[in-house]
Amino acid sequence: MKRMITTWLIAATWLGGFSSFANAEDNAVLVFGATGGTGLATVERLRERGIPVTAFVRPTSNREKLTPMGVSFAVGDALSAEDVEKAVADGGFMAIVSAIGGRPDQPRPDFTGVKNMVDAAKKHGVERMVLVSSIGAGDEAREKPAPDAGFFKTILHEKTLGEDYLIASGMDYTIIRPGGLRSEPATGNGQLSEAPTMGMIHREDVGALIVQTLMDPAAYGKVYHAIDPNLKREER
Repeated sequence: MKRMITTWLIAATWLGGFSSFANAEDNAVLVFGATGGTGLATVERLRERGIPVTAFVRPTSNREKLTPMGVSFAVGDALSAEDVEKAVADGGFMAIVSAIGGRPDQPRPDFTGVKNMVDAAKKHGVERMVLVSSIGAGDEAREKPAPDAGFFKTILHEKTLGEDYLIASGMDYTIIRPGGLRSEPATGNGQLSEAPTMGMIHREDVGALIVQTLMDPAAYGKVYHAIDPNLKREER
């Protein structure tokens, strides 16, 4: 499968972009967290390139911004292994993107949801996954644990478990740890770094970086930090 994707990517480059990706129904991307700011921006960038997208949404999710983009929908709960497996099994997807999140009053999907995605992907032959995590998770959490900050520390723990599960899965993974996120128009200045980097970034720019790494075999097995070097923490 990896060789097939790599061959397609080389061909797409020679053809001048990602347009040929949309020619096969089984080359769609399944996006979790598609109604959130980062997920929505990812879907927008994929659709701009003509790439078929299926958005995994909850029954109560607002699809108003997604529907005009011509996406398909899979309805369920990322915390339900059955719902996730059905969505993956029904689609014949080339890749999965996870931009799932949660609220303080809701169960966190950062580990269980990612585990459900990975298990379903492996069962149904999806080898590529891009996971949006957080600065401070993974190896950073182990080397420099966050202070006891309650909910935030819990989130980092769950995200670390999700990262670890994906890394151990054998999938062609890429993990992106954004800096502080803002819901403002893209600046086009988002950057990826393998070195731990603190900073801020707009969600729309993270979406563009997700698509960039999704299509790049050189990003397989990489953990990146995503920031906009022109943004300062004190800016509003």
